[in-house]
Amino acid sequence: MIPLTAPQPHTFETLAGERTFPPFDLCKLLTTVFDPIDGCRVALLIDLDDPAKVKDFAFLNEEGYPVQKKAYEVFYEELHNGAMAKLGLTGGELFAYQTTGGSNLDLPESGFATDGREINLAEDVYKPYDLILCITDYSATAPLTAHAKKYKFRGSTMHGLNDIIVNSGLSVDYRECSRDAEKLRSGLTKADRVEIDFVVRGEVYTLKLHLNGQEAQKSHGLCHGREPDIANLPAGEVYFVPEGAEGQFPMQYETDGTVAIQHVKDGRIVDVEFVSGNPDTVEAHKNKLISDPVTGEIGELGLGTQILPFCDADIQDEKTLGTVHVATGRSDHLGGHLVPEMFAEAQNASHADILFHPKKTHDIDVAQVRWYQSDRQELLIEHFRPTPFMLGLLDD
Repeated sequence: MIPLTAPQPHTFETLAGERTFPPFDLCKLLTTVFDPIDGCRVALLIDLDDPAKVKDFAFLNEEGYPVQKKAYEVFYEELHNGAMAKLGLTGGELFAYQTTGGSNLDLPESGFATDGREINLAEDVYKPYDLILCITDYSATAPLTAHAKKYKFRGSTMHGLNDIIVNSGLSVDYRECSRDAEKLRSGLTKADRVEIDFVVRGEVYTLKLHLNGQEAQKSHGLCHGREPDIANLPAGEVYFVPEGAEGQFPMQYETDGTVAIQHVKDGRIVDVEFVSGNPDTVEAHKNKLISDPVTGEIGELGLGTQILPFCDADIQDEKTLGTVHVATGRSDHLGGHLVPEMFAEAQNASHADILFHPKKTHDIDVAQVRWYQSDRQELLIEHFRPTPFMLGLLDD
């Protein structure tokens, strides 16, 4: 173990504050991410508590729905105000489905069109469209990836869309993002394990993730060619699907800020220890782990690769260089073996990212992230700061 040092100012915050982004350009984004794009038929998908509210765009006149309204403003209107003609696209229809209520849960079979028709998503969206842009409250990356492979379309998922994401994470040049992600992926691939030291109230907790020499993967934003694929945007991540895990790690529950220590054995959370906040939140999580143990399976380790401002939406914040996230549950969309059928209840078959970011998990410090390969050891992150080794990979 490398000796811990005292926390220092977060360099990625300084860099993000100094970085300037070009104005958002929908044509540039779509052309860069989806090449070739000419001749494609495009559709937009949103989620609503009542999908029938998509008729005549009724949701635009109601309170709430900030993500869906941003989808209409930034994508639907721009597509119909000249972007489709410029890019050689057709279609541009918008559809809505019933919100799933959880990250990466399977999507419903039906939805609604803006003319009020009830539709079948497979027959009316997945089959006839070449590009599907899914802009929702809850991530649909896992189920949409499965549908893309089956019905042969390309697309992107952009859950949690807000102004900061539009003007930073969606305004970058994804060719550069892809190159940086590949530099880090190739530099970190075939690791035996990764260890993460967390500090909570002065106590150090260590999670060991066994990777067993697997190839690292990347979320890099490019969805080129005609092969079915889904780009998760904003992109910028190197990730692994752990083959085992052990130790402890803290978790700050998004519902109420409660902090608890997750005890991991044989790749799965087996117990939860209350630290602060609401004990009932921890008790509810314990009961869920007992009734549906697969919900505690460690399904991903991810490392951010981009310099981006904090936006309070994990889809961008987990892509920030200096952050780390682990995920529990479904992993089939990442090449893992955890599929929805393995869960006791369909509503539990989610892929839930647990992000550690200094502006989100205030009571938790990521003291170190260490990478091991044979007898080689490298320090990747220290107190949310990418190390000289990590930055050196980007300079290569």
